[in-house]
Amino acid sequence: MGRRLLPARLGPRRRTLLVCAVPTAALLAVTALAPLPFALAQPGLTADVIGDSKDKPVITVSGEQARTTGSREGKLLMTTIAATPPGATVRLPQVLESWFRTDRAAMPTEAVYPVGETTGEIEEHNRGEMRASQQAAIKAALRELHKSPRDVRVSLRLADVGGPSAGLFFSLGIIDKLGGGAAGSGDGGLTGGRVIAGTGTITADGRVGPVGGVPLKTKAAKRDGASVFLVPRAECGDAHADRPKGLRLVPVDTLKGAVKALKALKSGGSVPSC
Repeated sequence: MGRRLLPARLGPRRRTLLVCAVPTAALLAVTALAPLPFALAQPGLTADVIGDSKDKPVITVSGEQARTTGSREGKLLMTTIAATPPGATVRLPQVLESWFRTDRAAMPTEAVYPVGETTGEIEEHNRGEMRASQQAAIKAALRELHKSPRDVRVSLRLADVGGPSAGLFFSLGIIDKLGGGAAGSGDGGLTGGRVIAGTGTITADGRVGPVGGVPLKTKAAKRDGASVFLVPRAECGDAHADRPKGLRLVPVDTLKGAVKALKALKSGGSVPSC
């Protein structure tokens, strides 16, 4: 008959650890299943502001002849991120997974949706931000071109996008449409035939501001064929930390600086970099 093995006596330290381990494991299990105040974000859509959106021009100019753009004349792509809606359930495993991925980010909900508690409130706020951004973009572009809004009328239309982050590219698109980057039609306008992407808010006097989500926006830009990305200078570090291979980062502070950088790219001149 074999020897009977008696359980080892637990010392005070082991008993304490065992007692603590049970509620700790329970707490971790609850935490893993509990919803967290985060939103999951990923690269969103891009839109060519000198092209069409849903078969209609993004930028329409009246009162002055607009430059005609063709399929070979490059693009000016505004970029976005796509995030889980407010109230969506995001749990710890999803947050942890996003930390190890370059195509997804977990962001505090208040950073993605700083205003409003319901989807309707947030959408209304974003539409208001977009309208204000469009008006500022028109004023900044016409100011840069020394044109009067009494003589040139501009309307902007971009479906399914809210917020202020397209402001810089709306302004650049207006300048391109009005020939501000070209000696004549057929030479690629501001783009020089390239696919130029980027982001940034704009004020009526042409100052460019940061927007957030830049690392994801650079991936959307690269995915959709961009070779150059205009980034608010304050966000150069974020953009460079996870820059897609082959995407050139160009920092900008003002609309005037952005136009100057694009003209330099086109002519082979000196262009700032992050």
